[in-house]
Amino acid sequence: MSLKRLAALIVCVVILTACAFAQRNEVSATLGRTFVSSQRIQGADFNNPNVHFGNGLTIGGNYTRLLKTYGIFGISGEVPVAYSFDMDLNAGENLIPESYKSLFVTPAVRVNVFSGEAVSPWVSVGGGYGFFKQSDQLVFSGPNPGKTSTSTGIFQFGAGLDVFPWEKWGFRLEARDFYSGVPDLNLTTVRSRQHNIYVGGGFIRRF
Repeated sequence: MSLKRLAALIVCVVILTACAFAQRNEVSATLGRTFVSSQRIQGADFNNPNVHFGNGLTIGGNYTRLLKTYGIFGISGEVPVAYSFDMDLNAGENLIPESYKSLFVTPAVRVNVFSGEAVSPWVSVGGGYGFFKQSDQLVFSGPNPGKTSTSTGIFQFGAGLDVFPWEKWGFRLEARDFYSGVPDLNLTTVRSRQHNIYVGGGFIRRF
């Protein structure tokens, strides 16, 4: 074999190897809403004795690294991130902040079915860190006398569907439950933890 042919073969092998290696990584960006169910206020004796949560607009991001494949299954490590801009709050008295922002970062293990194929459903389990930033204003006006930030540990469970019409670009639908502690709302509800359920859709890229 001539040196030129050998060099060309080596280049092809390197390119193919690099492409195969590259396909082990994914990044995604999604947009959706976070849903939190109402919480009853302990000892409340006024009308509307519940804290109600708006459906906060949320951006989701994710980096994934494929670790191992077993037949049609792929096991990956991933880092989901969800940032909610403005979760509106409401209650019967002027006791709680008018809103809060939230950030969840939860490293996780993900299992895909039909890993690397054009259509691939998946589930994810992990845990990490959550941060709530409460408004400095109360719901019906006036300064918030309480804490304006809360940190919490989080357990995350998620499921989704990735569809790739193209080799490297695709679409993602996902739902994740970020099970966290509660933000400091200047009162005590019947819950010490809450489900922050994010539902969103967006784009994904393999590389």
